[in-house]
Amino acid sequence: MAIRSAGVFDVSFVQLVLLVLIFSALSLVQCTTDSSDVQALQVMYTSLNSPSQLTNWKSSGGDPCGESWKGVFCEESAVVSIDISGLGLSGTMGYLLSDLVSLRKFDLSGNNIHDTIPYQLPPNLTSLNLASNNFSGNLPYSIAGMVSLSYLNVSRNSLSMTIGDIFGNLAGLATLDLSFNNFSGDLPISFSSLSNISTLYMQNNQLTGTLNVLSGLPLTTLNVANNHFSGWIPRELSAIQTFIYDGNSFNNGPAPPSPSSATTPPGKSHNNNNRTHRPSSRSPSDNQSSDSDDGLSVGSIVGIVLGAVFLIALVLLTLSYCIRKNRRKVSGTRSSAGSLPVSTNNASTEMHEQRVKSVAAVTDLTPPPAEKLVVERVAKNGSIKKVKSPITSTSYTVASLQTATNSFSQEFLIGEGSLGRVYKAEFSNGKIMAVKKIDNAALSLQEEDNFLEAVSNMSRLRHPNIVTLAGYCAEHGQRLLVYEHVGNGSLHDMLHFADNGSKNLTWNARVRVALGTARALEYLHEVCLPSVVHRNFKSANILLDEELNPHLSDCGLAALTPNTERQVSTQMVGAFGYSAPEFALSGIYTVKSDVYSFGVVMLELLTGRKPLDSSRPRSEQSLVRWATPQLHDIDALAKMVDPALNGMYPAKSLSRFADIIALCVQPEPEFRPPMSEVVQALVRLVQRASVVKRRSSDESGFAYKTPEHEAIDMSF
Repeated sequence: MAIRSAGVFDVSFVQLVLLVLIFSALSLVQCTTDSSDVQALQVMYTSLNSPSQLTNWKSSGGDPCGESWKGVFCEESAVVSIDISGLGLSGTMGYLLSDLVSLRKFDLSGNNIHDTIPYQLPPNLTSLNLASNNFSGNLPYSIAGMVSLSYLNVSRNSLSMTIGDIFGNLAGLATLDLSFNNFSGDLPISFSSLSNISTLYMQNNQLTGTLNVLSGLPLTTLNVANNHFSGWIPRELSAIQTFIYDGNSFNNGPAPPSPSSATTPPGKSHNNNNRTHRPSSRSPSDNQSSDSDDGLSVGSIVGIVLGAVFLIALVLLTLSYCIRKNRRKVSGTRSSAGSLPVSTNNASTEMHEQRVKSVAAVTDLTPPPAEKLVVERVAKNGSIKKVKSPITSTSYTVASLQTATNSFSQEFLIGEGSLGRVYKAEFSNGKIMAVKKIDNAALSLQEEDNFLEAVSNMSRLRHPNIVTLAGYCAEHGQRLLVYEHVGNGSLHDMLHFADNGSKNLTWNARVRVALGTARALEYLHEVCLPSVVHRNFKSANILLDEELNPHLSDCGLAALTPNTERQVSTQMVGAFGYSAPEFALSGIYTVKSDVYSFGVVMLELLTGRKPLDSSRPRSEQSLVRWATPQLHDIDALAKMVDPALNGMYPAKSLSRFADIIALCVQPEPEFRPPMSEVVQALVRLVQRASVVKRRSSDESGFAYKTPEHEAIDMSF
């Protein structure tokens, strides 16, 4: 019996061990984190400068779910929540956040994270908290696609520019905190779509305009204190439980009734988004009238209905007659236009512009409300059609722009392109802008008709590396665009004409310029819907501010030069040194052609040479043809580098930069990478590069330094 018992014990023990091992293996399998989540967290950890506060985090390898990385919470193998708030973290957020597709809560508040908020955020978040950091730039447009978002807090940062019209699909958003930033401009019209918003904080910004867009929202808490709001406070907002509005310039006295409530047709409810309004008081006579209506006979009701139908029919016939008569007059005027003197045509144009002015509420410096403007246009067949164009930028008068540019004098001229000249404009309020005066000869009749649509689309482009379209003028046959002024000249001038300009462009500065413009193109190609093709990407259109941050200009102007017009497109692209092979052969221009042009600009940054330079030997006149065969030869690459850098660059960074160029300038468009991949490659390069000086005694190699106590990373 003893022997048998021992045998049974041995078997039972073995079985128990096997069960423990099986369950351990199963738990390990369950804890293995999704590879995309792991990679995104690794990049994020490196971007945050690998802080010791993030215990168990790793820059390579590791299992966030199985190893309990600090602040990371999982469901099975997916990361669903990251809360690393208040840890004193620095650096940036990383560039692979969009791979965290299962992430619901993301809290980085109370740190010291800087740079712009990445444009590709986790797409399925319900809660995003970036409060109390050092973020700059504006809100990324990718927020517009985060339809599950219910909580968004970006307060106490350095965010600027307009808020952005990105809330149209965020019906579930309940709390929005934009307070203590530098946001400016009017409130976006898409705020009206926030049908579940209860808490909205916007205090301590530079916001302007009225609060009208908020009047239909189910708010219980609203703080708009210390801004530049004006006009009347809508009556509906007075019913909000907590409403703080001091520190603004609101009109005194009760607000007039809103146009929507004053003109609501019979049978339509005054309620908006099921918001409860206070019932209006009624007089005794109103009640008597209502009671008498209840007692009307059937004959009386039939008589009233027949009378109403007769009156409506009479009104419709009258309107129809007037419209037909009007059309005959317009048609008669158009058919005899050829025999009219020139002055009559001018008068007709002025009358047409007056109609546009009356609808668009044109002012000198005050922007119109961000709403759909109904613009009347006379078509080629003489009929009048109305086109709705949401234009959010300021409408200027010709007179105001003439005053600001001293009648477009030569001393105010700062540039010239295929569409016209650019002038510096100095307004009486001290604001300095840049005005592009479009040459009418560069536009066909059809393009003139579509000018306001192009302005509408350009006015919605919002990115820290894109020059903002601040306003426009469509008056007296003039077509002008008003941009924010970037005061340090263009990259082209700094590289090729400035006496010491290229010396100011250190290697790190050049990489940052490449990264900033790459982000601008990524936004145009992959964030905007539909994609925006630049078609005139060149160093002359990359403007630099005082801190050498790049700002891409002329975005959206391709709409005024359609791709079907070979001749006009050629003018748009400018120097053939930037144009892709497929464009030169067929006149076809796509986002991949922009990628090629970007590669040419990177070559300019690398070599300091112009894309086409007839002063050089024939074999070196075309920068791409001369440089491309040498991009993978380290010795030849060293000789290609801009002498103005004086050898100050890291070897691996230079090699990676050349690899990116080689991908971008490939002859076949399908082999060129999308701009998002270019951005990722440049971000990795920026994170790892350090300024070095090439050893003067070693002509064939490079020396590079790393900070003390830091391992040398050979992977980039």
